[in-house]
Amino acid sequence: MTTRRSISSEHDLDILESHLAGTLKRVPPPSDLVQRLRVQVRMPAREEIVLRLRDWRTLFLVFGGVMSGMVLVITIARAFYHLVGRRGTL
Repeated sequence: MTTRRSISSEHDLDILESHLAGTLKRVPPPSDLVQRLRVQVRMPAREEIVLRLRDWRTLFLVFGGVMSGMVLVITIARAFYHLVGRRGTL
């Protein structure tokens, strides 16, 4: 039943998309907006990226923070699992 519904909804979406593509016009963004975005979004130079990766202390801190966060999430998930699992058996 769900596969029939998903196929039907995909077909409906395709019809809607083709209809909108025929009726809507592309609107170019204002040039000042594009210029501001180019100034704000900046890719660092290759040398700057290499320097950041060579700073092993910062890399170690980031790695340690990510691992600590993962351990915390796993611990909380296991605690919820045990709490819900024990209530279901009583």
